[in-house]
Amino acid sequence: MATLLDGRRLAATIEKRLQAVIAEHGELVGRPPGLAVLRVGDDPASGVYVANKEKACTRIGVTNLGAHLPAGTPASEVLATIERLNADPAVDGILLQLPLPAGLDEGPLLAAIDPEKDADGLHTLNLGRLLKGEPGPRSCTPAGVMALLAAAGVQLAGRRAVVVGRSILVGQPMALMLQAANATVSVAHSRTVDLPALTRQAEVLVVAAGRPHMIGAEHVSPGAVVVDVGIHRRPEGGLCGDVRFEEVEPLASAISPVPGGVGPMTVAMLLVNTVRAWCRRSGVDPQSLGGPFLF
Repeated sequence: MATLLDGRRLAATIEKRLQAVIAEHGELVGRPPGLAVLRVGDDPASGVYVANKEKACTRIGVTNLGAHLPAGTPASEVLATIERLNADPAVDGILLQLPLPAGLDEGPLLAAIDPEKDADGLHTLNLGRLLKGEPGPRSCTPAGVMALLAAAGVQLAGRRAVVVGRSILVGQPMALMLQAANATVSVAHSRTVDLPALTRQAEVLVVAAGRPHMIGAEHVSPGAVVVDVGIHRRPEGGLCGDVRFEEVEPLASAISPVPGGVGPMTVAMLLVNTVRAWCRRSGVDPQSLGGPFLF
């Protein structure tokens, strides 16, 4: 039976550590960390995600400084809101919730976020820092995957890893983080020929394809570690991932569930990025956050 990579439990542990750091240093700093999640429009899934992030902030003592703009808000007004948050000394982290309504180009808006307040790690400068191995906020979902693997004691150095998916949100930074951990990495995508032949080579398989139930037993070698980044609503109700869990779990040595695997870790790493920024801006040693998987 595969070891379950329990993101809920690890996220709770991380939250407790962050809460302790805020409690220890908050009085000296004179204010708690501040996170601004900027939501534009009324996408239902985005509403759920933002609510989850706000609840997590409340649990650990991070101040919510976000804004919710109507779907018809012009790009100039969204940009002005980002610039206001950049200038606000109470804001340590800014996240632009995606997707945006039709007609809004996310590129210029993400580029407008102060890289030092980039809580999602998606600014071009921070992606470049990741590529060069320099310190900076890391993309939350792949950072959450790395935390799950580290906490489970999964050794990456010298091992063969395959990432299914090449998005800038997950696939690309995931591959870079695995390479930085000295894994030998392949990236598969929609034009990969004979996907099962490639994924069966993986000792660590990370699936971020965005297609429900894409990966099954035929894609996985016995003993592989499988991390499912996908999350989808079933027509009949409930959630599923990119991996057919019931097929793959008997083969894997470790596997992340959906829900309860990577999702909670994405929120946890958003909090880590925010509290780290607060530490840097306030003269608190970021190493006080602890844990080798917290970057």
